[in-house]
Amino acid sequence: MRIVRLANFVTTHTGGLRTTLRSLGEGYQRAGHEAVLIVPGRQRSDDMTSQGRVITLPSAPLPRTGGYRVMAGRRELTRLLDELEPDRIEVSDRATLRWTGGWARQRGVGSMMVSHESLAGLLGVWGMPMRDSLADRLNLRTAETFDQIVCTTAFAATEFRRLGVPNLVEIPLGVDLDVFHPSRADETVRARYAREGELLVVFCSRLSAAKRPELAVDALAALRNAKVPAVLVVAGDGTRRPALAYRSARLPVRFAGHIAERADVAALLASADVVVAPGPVETFGLAALEALACGTPVVVNAASALPEVVGEAGVAVAGTAEAFADGVRELMGRPERERRAVARERAENFGWPQAVEGFLQAHGAMSAAAPSPVAIGRQRPGAVLRPAVPGPGAPAA
Repeated sequence: MRIVRLANFVTTHTGGLRTTLRSLGEGYQRAGHEAVLIVPGRQRSDDMTSQGRVITLPSAPLPRTGGYRVMAGRRELTRLLDELEPDRIEVSDRATLRWTGGWARQRGVGSMMVSHESLAGLLGVWGMPMRDSLADRLNLRTAETFDQIVCTTAFAATEFRRLGVPNLVEIPLGVDLDVFHPSRADETVRARYAREGELLVVFCSRLSAAKRPELAVDALAALRNAKVPAVLVVAGDGTRRPALAYRSARLPVRFAGHIAERADVAALLASADVVVAPGPVETFGLAALEALACGTPVVVNAASALPEVVGEAGVAVAGTAEAFADGVRELMGRPERERRAVARERAENFGWPQAVEGFLQAHGAMSAAAPSPVAIGRQRPGAVLRPAVPGPGAPAA
C-alpha cells in the first residue's frame, strides 16, 4: 500500500510533529508499505530516507511563527498527488490542507486527517471571538471531507465527539524507549546547568505562545521565593525567546537553545529532577512522554491532554506559577527511586510499534484480526479504541 502523507507547519529540525511523521513513516516502511511524505521547505528536494520518500516543496515562511512554512500552491500539490497515485493519504494539518480530502474523495482514494491540536484551544490562544462555534463548524467540515479522523488522546477527540462525528478513532502516539532511557543521565550534563544541591527543572519545547514558556519562568520565580534552590533550563527556540530572556533576567534560567541530537535531549531530560509542561492546549505532549521514558516526572497543565498521558507519573495542576511550583515540590517529596521508576513504567505503555500498528489498522493495511492498540483516557485509562467508521459518502478503504 502506498501511503502519501502531507503536513504543513513542520519545523526544520525537530518538534513533536516531525518526530511523529518520522516514526510513523519508519514503521510503515518496516511493515512493507510505501511511505511518501510531502512537506514545505526552503527548496525543492526528493530523497529516500529511513521513513520512505520525502518530497520537499519550496514554500514561503510564515512571519512571526518561528520558521514555519506552508505549501500554499494547490495546483502544484494536486499535480504531485496525481503523479504519486496514492492508495491512501494521511494529512496532518486541518487548516491549510483540508482541501486534500476532497481531492481524495473525487479519485476514490482513502483519506485520514490526524488531529494534532485542539482547534478551539488554538483559536483561544490567538484571541479569536466565538471560538467554540467557529471550531465546531470547521471540525464538522473536516469530518465530512475525510474518511477518518484520528485523535491521539481522549482530550483531542472531545471536540469531535461532542459533534457526534461517526468516523473518529483514537490512537495514542509513542516514544523511542531506547533513545529516551534513564541510563542517559549524565552528571557532566547536570553540572553544566546546576550546582550541587540545586534542583534542576527543565522546560523542553518550542518557544511559542501556545506552549506558555513564560509560565515555566514564573514557576521558577515562585520556587526561588519559597527558598527552593531551583534552576531552570529552557531547551528549545522560537519567537518568545527575547521576551523570556527579559523576563528571567534576575533568575537562574539557562537557555540551551535548540538541541539537534535526540541523544543529547535525552541526556538533559534524564539528568533533570523534574520537567514542566505548561502548555494548555497540548493534545498529546511528546516531550513530556520523552521525559517519562528518561525516568523524570513531569508537572503538566491540567487544562491539556497531558494528565491522561502522564497518569500517576506526574502531577496535573492549574495554569498558574504558584500551582506549578507546588507541583514541583509535590513530586520532589516522593522518594527519588520511586518517582523515577513510576515515570519509566508509564512511558513503557507508549511504544512506537503499537502506534504504528494502530495507524496501519486505521488505514486498512492490517488484518482485521490484528489486536487493537490501547487508547488512553481521563476516566478510563486502558479503554479499547473505537473502530473507525467511514464518513458520509466515503469510499471503502
